[in-house]
Amino acid sequence: MVHRLSNGILTVDIAEPGIYNGTRFDWTGFITQVTLEEGKHTFCVPESLTPGQGSGGMGLCNEFGISRTIGYDEAAAGEWFPKPGVGLLRKLEDIPYDFTADYPLQPSEMTADSSSCGITYKVISAECRGYSFILNKQISLDEDRLIIDYTLENTGSKPIHTEEYIHNFIGINGAPAGEGYELRLPGEAGVHEPESLYTSGLLHVAGDRIHWNAQPDRPFYCRLGGWEPEDADWYWELVHTPARAGVRESGSFRPERMALWGERHVISPEVFADISILPRHSKDWSRSYQFFTF
Repeated sequence: MVHRLSNGILTVDIAEPGIYNGTRFDWTGFITQVTLEEGKHTFCVPESLTPGQGSGGMGLCNEFGISRTIGYDEAAAGEWFPKPGVGLLRKLEDIPYDFTADYPLQPSEMTADSSSCGITYKVISAECRGYSFILNKQISLDEDRLIIDYTLENTGSKPIHTEEYIHNFIGINGAPAGEGYELRLPGEAGVHEPESLYTSGLLHVAGDRIHWNAQPDRPFYCRLGGWEPEDADWYWELVHTPARAGVRESGSFRPERMALWGERHVISPEVFADISILPRHSKDWSRSYQFFTF
């Protein structure tokens, strides 16, 4: 089932919790499509176009703890560890956490309260070796903006140290990645720690912008520079020049880091929020996506 938000400017499709039932992405607010009604421009694509490949991501889907997984390192093989928005996962072996692995799962308790212009989720994590928390997430529309508000409350006895990001699987009007796209940053753009010489040769940096020298024929990945200016009020902007349409992300927090992933059909800028919460405390943060034509 799909829940649809619409305000006449944007139409947003959100999968019901459990339609995606993997152990990587948050089950709540799993946004499968955004349509800008002016021009009927669409922005979301699947992680993989080949059935059965990838981890099941699509559109705008967030993940907690890709590199700082709560309770994993201290858990023994066979013990459980919590993942916000998902549930309790069981550690199988004494090896580093693998975000692509399929772990045994006990899903969290999840509820949703929805209307035509917004939806609110509440996820209650079961207690697990001193860790427990409540995640509240609200998705709403404000003219040409899609807004996601989060509150994570630490109800356990141990501090929480993790991170949250959204894997933005973007393909504007389904156009493949390549020369028609331009990624803009608020400061001097940079391609850092590219995963290969292929990524270095694929991406071209000019001032505050990154271009593609060709249509990619394999995945690419790097860390991004250019988000660091203290006075910046947005994180990144991706435009497709032939379509004259784009999307810009901003938020309430200063990023911990930013990265760029993609392959031939998808471009995904990723903005990471640091999450550190003492017991009996909570943290609020928000993200805003503006969709536009030019």
